[in-house]
Amino acid sequence: QVQLVESGGGLVQAGGSLRLSCAASGRIFSINNMGWYRQAPGKQRELVASVTNGGPTNYADSVKDRFTVSRDNAKNTVTLQMNSLKPEDTAVYCCTADIATGRYTSARLYWGQGTQVTVSS
Repeated sequence: QVQLVESGGGLVQAGGSLRLSCAASGRIFSINNMGWYRQAPGKQRELVASVTNGGPTNYADSVKDRFTVSRDNAKNTVTLQMNSLKPEDTAVYCCTADIATGRYTSARLYWGQGTQVTVSS
């Protein structure tokens, strides 16, 4: 029905940069919020950044001024540019999208499969 496929991630040294991308496909009528969550071992999942279909963004305090979230509504994609990475950014990052599959269907939250980001010190 609906798939979110992520790309990017990997291993980087502290201070480096990575770019995560996520593409939504399938039966999509509309997409509201898109964003990224992360979960580190032994920690709760947290919202990293989100962007509405109108453009306003929201960031976790821990990533403000380092990460930038953006989306391409024509391509149904969301991107997370991560700069000045720190070891504490190490986690599995998942993209999310609030998607309605029909004009009269309520939107629900879809998740990507997750991609590992590892920042070495």
